[in-house]
Amino acid sequence: MTAQNAFSASFSTPQPASGLTTSQDDYEIVRRILAKITQGWRDQPSVETIADHVGLSSDETHLVFRRWCGLTPKAFLQAVTLDQAKRLLRQDANLLDAALDLGLSGPGRLHDLFVTHEAMSPGEWKTGGKGLVLRYGYHPSPFGEALIVATSRGLAGLGWVDDKAGPGRADGEGKPAGGRAGALADMVRRWPNASFVEDAHATAALAARVFDPALWQQGQPLRVVMIGSDFEIRVWEQLLHIPVGRATTYGAIAGQIGQPKAARPVGAAVGRNPLSFVVPCHRVLGSTGALTGYHWGLTRKRAILGWETGLASA
Repeated sequence: MTAQNAFSASFSTPQPASGLTTSQDDYEIVRRILAKITQGWRDQPSVETIADHVGLSSDETHLVFRRWCGLTPKAFLQAVTLDQAKRLLRQDANLLDAALDLGLSGPGRLHDLFVTHEAMSPGEWKTGGKGLVLRYGYHPSPFGEALIVATSRGLAGLGWVDDKAGPGRADGEGKPAGGRAGALADMVRRWPNASFVEDAHATAALAARVFDPALWQQGQPLRVVMIGSDFEIRVWEQLLHIPVGRATTYGAIAGQIGQPKAARPVGAAVGRNPLSFVVPCHRVLGSTGALTGYHWGLTRKRAILGWETGLASA
């Protein structure tokens, strides 16, 4: 079974590991496993070592990680090996501007998430979403519990639930609060005059579609609604052109939108992207290739990049 098929199966029928609960408890375990692997990959830790780190048996560690990430701990470790890390972090800016090649030339090359999008009018953005009805729900994802926000026209927001406040946003406006309430407050802050209605039934199909690679196909577009300033939308549109398994820089995006000296404003716009993962702000790096600040935490950014690399090389 390929990593992609394994992920699809585990997402569709999640089952709790013995002695564990689902959702946030499991995410904390997975977060610690990801941190152990991404911070200690040079030591190539065994499953037994990782299991000791999180206080579980090897079987439980294998089960909970594969259930939430679609890959085994060993497969994920392979996705962040020394060669991959060096290629991601040490390429010079000129090569990054052309996008990093992370092994997508083989016959198993993935199609990126095929997205059609439309932007709200500047007037709707300037009024803070006045008159908009935004439905939201909480759903499992490979990277923790996800908050999905939608309008009648398509997906409008995607973020994650964390127990604790995050490390601070790239736009410098403070730290998102923890828990479901914090994740929702982060979205409400973006459109303070919109009406938010909890409706997990209305957002469930979008969650399944976003996180199932088997559905990332041309001819079956996922419609997204971009709600932001004209400048932000231009930046977010450029993010949609970065393929799975590749990366670019803030400076490259600034050049693509015709403002080559606007790397810092581009960085702020990337940090305010409300459609995490779908509009792939995690594929943007610093000019030296460093994994710079990410709204939802660098551990999650590493996890997403490693997961995408694992799919691409499967």
